[in-house]
Amino acid sequence: METATERPRSTPPTIHLRRATSTSVYDLTLAELTAWMTERGYPAYRARQLFDALYKQLVTSYDEVTALPKALRADLTDSLPITAMVPVNEVSTHNRDTIKTLYRTQLGDLVETVLMLYRSRATVCVSCQVGCAVGCAFCATGLMGLDRNLTTGQMVAQVIDAARTARSMGRELSNLVMMGMGEPFHNYPATMKFLTLLNDPNGFGMGARRMTVSTSGVVPFIDKLADEPLQVNLAISIHAPNDELRSQLVPINRKHPIADLMAAVDRYTAKTHRRVSFEYALMSGINDSDEIALEMARLLKGRLCHVNVIPLNPVQVLPYERPTPERIERFAQLASVTGIPVTVRYSRGVDISAACGQLATDHQS
Repeated sequence: METATERPRSTPPTIHLRRATSTSVYDLTLAELTAWMTERGYPAYRARQLFDALYKQLVTSYDEVTALPKALRADLTDSLPITAMVPVNEVSTHNRDTIKTLYRTQLGDLVETVLMLYRSRATVCVSCQVGCAVGCAFCATGLMGLDRNLTTGQMVAQVIDAARTARSMGRELSNLVMMGMGEPFHNYPATMKFLTLLNDPNGFGMGARRMTVSTSGVVPFIDKLADEPLQVNLAISIHAPNDELRSQLVPINRKHPIADLMAAVDRYTAKTHRRVSFEYALMSGINDSDEIALEMARLLKGRLCHVNVIPLNPVQVLPYERPTPERIERFAQLASVTGIPVTVRYSRGVDISAACGQLATDHQS
């Protein structure tokens, strides 16, 4: 196992905690930023110049945007802060292929972001809420409950900071997954604005098919996502193939049981023709038996989907463990007997508390 390294982040610009959350520049689309400029008497093209500096040059301060006049830079500094959250801690694996950053919001809340570097891609895992209301039994974030939604700007800031880190290592950020703290569908308007902002070719320009939204199974919003023009990927945290077990692991199943969830998946794939990913956190003695694997195979047979079997990233204060390698491979083999593609994806950063919510709860304890 790789050893972890930990180091405080370099001192960020000063930001006053516990005040009401203000709008940052990352909350604004190009159209909104253009309107901001023209309302104050600046030429509309200044918005495009700033957008380019923020999302392509990845500037950290308005002082770096020398194409803008000093008066405008001063106005921006006073009215639209460029700092949406403060990085307070960073932990990484020894070879820095996984880097987890802990941020503090303006209200003093802690949220996490993980940058994962692979051979062919660089992926950021983004948080969308402070805590989470879903309360999955095996998840560290679930222990926190829900405090508040993050703003669009706070989500964008996580991605831009990860992009800066990747670029400093000679890499470009290529993929985004909303699998951090929170349920994206419980913060739907901010989530969709966030994805649309990052997709804008005038700015960051990340392709929609490189973005994945993960949900615990909030059925009405699966239907809503199917109607969105932005063709992002959908992942569903399923974790069990029957209502009895899934309701124990994912309490939202009591409101949206598996039959309703599968009906929504069928409507989604019929409308979008896009494959759905099912995320399955594999836990020893809980949901890893041969019988459950075969039940999972029968449940998904014939559907346009893919299963990611993810051996659990254990949380110290919770009684759930990762199965043995042999048990993991056996489950994946049986789950694929009806022809559904199944991939085993080992969690990154087991040694650096990289499971969702672990670093924040460790920091608070």
